[in-house]
Amino acid sequence: FSSYIWLTLVCFYSKLWKPADLLESEELAEEIKDCVIKIVRKREDKAVNGEADSFDNNFLGLLINAYHDSDENNRLSLEDLVDECKTFYWTGHDTVNALLAWVLLLLAIHGDWQEKARREVIDIFGNQNPHPESIAKLKTMTMIIYETLRLYGATNGLPRKVAREVQVGKLVMPANIDLLIARAALHHDPQLWGDDVHLFKPERFAEGIAKATNYNAAAFFPFGLGPRFCVGMTFATMETKIALSMILQRYTITLSPAYVHSPIPILTLHPEHGIQVILESLHNDA
Repeated sequence: FSSYIWLTLVCFYSKLWKPADLLESEELAEEIKDCVIKIVRKREDKAVNGEADSFDNNFLGLLINAYHDSDENNRLSLEDLVDECKTFYWTGHDTVNALLAWVLLLLAIHGDWQEKARREVIDIFGNQNPHPESIAKLKTMTMIIYETLRLYGATNGLPRKVAREVQVGKLVMPANIDLLIARAALHHDPQLWGDDVHLFKPERFAEGIAKATNYNAAAFFPFGLGPRFCVGMTFATMETKIALSMILQRYTITLSPAYVHSPIPILTLHPEHGIQVILESLHNDA
């Protein structure tokens, strides 16, 4: 009985007193929610006032359309709408940020590939900002990004659930079990990639992903595999190419002596101590 009273008191006081970091996180969550709602209301006002024909057909517009669905069984709640926006923003920001960090590290180490990528960028864009219609021409940069994703993919595993009993080779997997496909293991498997599997060699992808993987789709899947692959794949790679092009147009990249190599998975694969590189301007007037 005394244990019950003690537990009740603990629960009661935990509601009255919260750690500072928890209070701060709750405050930040509310601020983020308010920001998203303001963006939604602005889009709604434009449609109501006739400034726009609809909520638009982009990701946010589709969510707002679902929020206003006349069928309440299909209607998206405001909380779900906000959560979808937060998820899309966070995953896009976090994965691109990590990918760009690892690319800069590898280019700082491998100066020859840095120069190849810079020459390609200058040949295509000169000193102008990258334009979307020419992004597809960045063949060398695409190879570099693919090889970076192979070595330092966003996540170490791909979770899946077996819906029904299935046989893969000699292995029979029963229904309703959870699987974690070890992406990092497949991306570093010498049987798939050769004895130099741990080396940075973008030329593996010179003739595309299919040739690099010997037409084995499961050998390389940085954005997932099958019908549930990441919908942001094209957007993420385009963001990375634009940012990297603008960096290469302006700076040379060398590795700082302060850098300590320590990849650590925190939902996505991050450098535990950050990426310390030295940027030197290519222009005397900068």
